[in-house]
Amino acid sequence: MKAVIAAGGKGTRLALVSKNIPKALVKIGNKPVIEHQILLLKKYGIKEVWILLGYLGFKIKDYLGDGRKFDVKIHYSENENPLGRTGDLKKIASLLKDDFLFLSGDIMMDFDIKRFIRFHQQKKDSIVAMVVHPSDHPFDSDLVKIDENNKVVSLLLKPHQESLFFQNLGIASVFIFSPKVLKYIPQNLKTDFEKDILPKILKAKKAVYAYKTPEYIKDMGTPERLIKVNKDYNLGKIKRLNFQNKRRAIFLDRDGTINKYDGEISKESDMNLYGFAATSVNKINNSDYLAIVITNQPGIAKGFITKKELDNIHHKLESDLGKNGAKVDEIYYCPHHPEKGFDGEVKNLKIKCNCRKPAIGLIKKAVKDFNIDIKKSFFIGDSTADARAAEKAGLKFIGVKTGRGVKDDIHKIAKKFIIKENLLEAVNYIIK
Repeated sequence: MKAVIAAGGKGTRLALVSKNIPKALVKIGNKPVIEHQILLLKKYGIKEVWILLGYLGFKIKDYLGDGRKFDVKIHYSENENPLGRTGDLKKIASLLKDDFLFLSGDIMMDFDIKRFIRFHQQKKDSIVAMVVHPSDHPFDSDLVKIDENNKVVSLLLKPHQESLFFQNLGIASVFIFSPKVLKYIPQNLKTDFEKDILPKILKAKKAVYAYKTPEYIKDMGTPERLIKVNKDYNLGKIKRLNFQNKRRAIFLDRDGTINKYDGEISKESDMNLYGFAATSVNKINNSDYLAIVITNQPGIAKGFITKKELDNIHHKLESDLGKNGAKVDEIYYCPHHPEKGFDGEVKNLKIKCNCRKPAIGLIKKAVKDFNIDIKKSFFIGDSTADARAAEKAGLKFIGVKTGRGVKDDIHKIAKKFIIKENLLEAVNYIIK
């Protein structure tokens, strides 16, 4: 597979114009961001790269040369009048006969590219696979909504209204394109993929898939983000978060732990976060731990709520966290219930399953999906079902006094597990 890097950015927000530096040559650690990208591509066997030049492109060309010093082959497309990322891509369309990787030259990343390629190839009808991840700044991110098969069903372009509830999946500006995409790009017209081309592809009902990953892929386009990326690089965090390395996780119960609990939640307005929830989750986000929600939602089996309504409730949870700079990496839920006899119940969901806590089916799925190190991970919850699930899975458990407050068995549990006042105290305990 070949790769194409769009490297025409001026870095206006970074005030690079006055410094006479193209954005792709901004250094992370001791190397320009585009060099980090080329070395990552080479690591995964991608050794032929096209670079779309724009502002001060000759400086990028002078620095990288023909790629021999990196043991790769580099080609250039020089554009005196840049036409945006995809407009410039159209100029080399005739040279791209097979699926290719396409990325922005201002993104710092370290992720398992082969895993991404496999994902794309398994989706036989895919003409676009895009990397997405929960964003800690979703209100200035382009977002997508996906179905159960990771197929993109809609696109939400920034900026977003404060009142909007959304699935927090930000587009990370890393794609695999089929050559079929190129026909949707007009000739000699300035275009951007997310704003101009992707809507056309979705309108034509072509298959676009979202590859969800918690690995490190971050835009360093503002002074604050550049400082953060350099800090993460110097701490070794960027490399550690690659899927090839085992990750630590903090599993979180939902009702009574993250949000207020007073009976089963059946509508969006019932989803009200505790005042400390966003701060708590943000602390997890800034650590090396994943934040993964594990929740029983038997209301679906009982017929009290539909899957679509539950999705909307989770979108409100994600949106309310996102407004405060926090994100969960995944939400896993069990829709089953073992007891029959409810009016309107969904019979095929009235079963004894392996995912309803205290069973550990959802935890096992998360461990597989995220390559989690169970021995170094925790579970925070408010019920004995949470405590027993943690014990079965081999997770360290911390109970909280909010919600159910593990009161039904507190005299037994308190001796065996740590009990904290709330989620924030529990997270602080783990991280310290």
